[in-house]
Amino acid sequence: MIDTKSFHLHLVSDATGETIHSIARACLAQFEGIIAIEHFWNLVRTDRQLDLVLDEVEANPGIVVYTLVNDRLRQRLEETCMRLDVPAIAALDPVMMALGQHLDMERHGRPGFQHALNAAYFSRVEAIEFALSQDDGQGTSRLNEADVILVGVSRTSKTPTSLYLANRGIKAANVPYVPSCPLPVELMQSDRALIVGLTQDPDRLIEIRRNRMRMLSEQHHVSDYFDTESVRNEVREARRFYMRHGWPVIDVTRRAIEETAAEILSLLARRRQQRAGL
Repeated sequence: MIDTKSFHLHLVSDATGETIHSIARACLAQFEGIIAIEHFWNLVRTDRQLDLVLDEVEANPGIVVYTLVNDRLRQRLEETCMRLDVPAIAALDPVMMALGQHLDMERHGRPGFQHALNAAYFSRVEAIEFALSQDDGQGTSRLNEADVILVGVSRTSKTPTSLYLANRGIKAANVPYVPSCPLPVELMQSDRALIVGLTQDPDRLIEIRRNRMRMLSEQHHVSDYFDTESVRNEVREARRFYMRHGWPVIDVTRRAIEETAAEILSLLARRRQQRAGL
């Protein structure tokens, strides 16, 4: 049995805090038996706002991880942490220093500038709208606009993966693979998009589908939707179809959405490089 250990963790950001929260989550996942009591502070851009943070750090000393670009606020936070003898970690400094040295440029101290309403921001919004309109085989007439098209049997994480990709500015559509039903003509004629086949272990798929049906209805009748032999045939048929058309196949059984999306982004990058002759 692993003993648990708790500690206070202060996350301080002058923007939305998404970056620092992701960094903290990724690091905490590497340690077993720890419980982080999180104190989350975002949009910290004035002395008054920082005063509240410092009071909380003093009341509950613990590790402070921050992303503040204002030098004066950074100095106040670091001085307080030094006085309290608690670690203060500037999460983005190593990356920014390396970039500055490599580019021979100085950083701009603009809080939240990564969330500015620039072309990349509007590209993400457009991609999200596209993913919603192209979910589960809807609006197939626009499939030729997609960067990525995901094809998979029911409950292979097509929708959440599409939305995750959209958040990265990738126009992603998803189309269900239904045994013995023809796929949209627009999909089969697509030469612009990267088409990826998603698959899953049949036993795991049956479990997910059963749970889904329980959520939707009290009736637990036997159905091809989660009949063992039917599901195995369905998965086998889909995989053969993907391979016949030369589509890359990703098994999502033991993957988080982020991991599946990361592999798709890697495939997309290689495809774009090949097409550019790089």
